[in-house]
Amino acid sequence: MGEGSGFGKVILFGEHFVVYGIPGIVSAVDSTADAEVIKNDKIIKVHDDRKGSKGYAEKKKFQQLESIKRMLKKMNLSLENQGLNIWLGGSLPGFSGLGASAASSVAIARAIAQEFHLSFSNQEINDIAYEAEKAYAGNPSGIDNTAATFGGLLWFQKNLKGGPNKIESLSIEKPVEIIIGSTGIVANTKEMVKGVAKRKTRYPEKYDSIFNQAQILAQEARIAIKNFDLLEVGSLMDMNHSLLKEIEVSCKELDYLVDLAKKNGAFGAKLTGGGGGGCMTALTPGKELQEKVAKKIEKQGFQVLRTKIGVKGI
Repeated sequence: MGEGSGFGKVILFGEHFVVYGIPGIVSAVDSTADAEVIKNDKIIKVHDDRKGSKGYAEKKKFQQLESIKRMLKKMNLSLENQGLNIWLGGSLPGFSGLGASAASSVAIARAIAQEFHLSFSNQEINDIAYEAEKAYAGNPSGIDNTAATFGGLLWFQKNLKGGPNKIESLSIEKPVEIIIGSTGIVANTKEMVKGVAKRKTRYPEKYDSIFNQAQILAQEARIAIKNFDLLEVGSLMDMNHSLLKEIEVSCKELDYLVDLAKKNGAFGAKLTGGGGGGCMTALTPGKELQEKVAKKIEKQGFQVLRTKIGVKGI
């Protein structure tokens, strides 16, 4: 039996913008997707025991099967007259926006490699997971699978010319508590990415201005994180959410949760991930504030993950 794990993630700055080469900041969270793989002589079968949004696994199952086939091809593995039994679990819920697909892809890739006695570096696992992410996102930036593979707090910039992406580890004084609130809506990342591309083509001047603001904001956020200026980080998260609203990837449920977190003391809040549902995140330093904001959101009937950013990676 092969085993593997992949980190969940939260994008603090830059979702959607990173697809176009704008820098982003992403952090692994202290929750993982875990996979076990055993060869069989029939078909590829996935047993998904992850907790999460109702219907998440069902709505993603066809994309997941495509992602596994993409992985196998990238790994140069032929399953002629052979199949796989794959079990998915772990502490990372199946919420849209948490990088659940990337985390599971990394976990499955590592488990398959172990089951077939193959040796891959972390960068090779990252490349395999990126190929798998195409099934979920169409044109992924690579930020999700990078965080899922390496963990830690990362500066990420996609190379639009096809070369290696720019990935830098960022230091932070200590891990910081956040909450991640789920709208309960299973988002379609692929459609959200397509929508941004369509509107960007239709309104080039408007979108160029927004994207320039996103680039400046990411640079300012990097400095604020280095200085451990959490109030500034929170303020910049609020600005990032406003930009995401302008490119029409938020929704009323996300905006409601963002406002609710802010009203209850969060330093900053924004959607995280592809938008159109999925999750938001709020900066809530200290367990007391984290618990206060989490309970207020849960009281309204939404699921919440209590976690931290800046946790150690590989």
